[in-house]
Amino acid sequence: MTSETAWHFLDDRGHRATAEHRPLRVVAYLQAAAALWDHGLSFVGVFGSQHDGAVPDRAKSGNLPLDNVPYLGAGSALRTEDVLAVRPELLVAVTYDGKRAYGLDPAQAAELERHVPTVALGVGAGHSLTAVRERFAALARALGVGEGAGAEVPGAEALGAASRRLRAAADAASRTRVLALSPAGPDSVHLARPGAWADLFALAEHGVGMVEPPAGPGANWSTTGWEEAAALAPDVVLSDMRGNAVAPVAPASPASPASPERTGQGAGWQALAARATFVPWNPELPCSPLAHARFFEHVAEILEITARPS
Repeated sequence: MTSETAWHFLDDRGHRATAEHRPLRVVAYLQAAAALWDHGLSFVGVFGSQHDGAVPDRAKSGNLPLDNVPYLGAGSALRTEDVLAVRPELLVAVTYDGKRAYGLDPAQAAELERHVPTVALGVGAGHSLTAVRERFAALARALGVGEGAGAEVPGAEALGAASRRLRAAADAASRTRVLALSPAGPDSVHLARPGAWADLFALAEHGVGMVEPPAGPGANWSTTGWEEAAALAPDVVLSDMRGNAVAPVAPASPASPASPERTGQGAGWQALAARATFVPWNPELPCSPLAHARFFEHVAEILEITARPS
């Protein structure tokens, strides 16, 4: 494909984006932009979701050089005219349900798609981490990066090594229970269902002992109290590090004991913090080999520590 030929890409909603030439000016949702940046793509603008604020969430923007990439806003602050003002030739989003472009109001998404070819790639339940990674790699190739014969995918070798390390660490820490969650306030917490998150499911496939919340409402999360979270007896807690999450306070040292007033959590939080190691987790992990390698290495390191004799 040359820049002069007609361009097209079938996204994970079943929509075919078309353009008269290969798009060069790309606007993308933060998670998608972070993934494609790792492949070598640049952007004329990025945007957040309804959970984001006036500045981009550093926790989920990966290696993006945010000082050099215009942030167009998020939620109701993301104005259609601001997106169109940067003259995009392609808009890239993610989709959790295979229908809607996440981060965009449906009416706004429809309006933008009338002006700009739009691609939405699936990252929700039913998509493996490998499949998600391959879809972003396919889009990167379609946009002209890494398309040459024998071209190496950035981070592929590191991902292979990290995968092997994670399997070995999970085997050594076979009794370690790992729970993923997103704090919701002093009285409630969202517990992640591992099967609904590609990265958590990948950990389980590597042998990590992921804790499954009780059955109930909520496809991705089980919302409950901190006491119920503590009752699951995890050894490691992967805690949502995004800006919209209520950041838990690390357990205090004996010299400076914590209190419910100080931490903003009650007895359930205290019980959980006393028994488990808290580590940051990004539920919107960039979909690239580089990001996945770092994630696997991070979890492997924690498991190796828990497996060491005390």
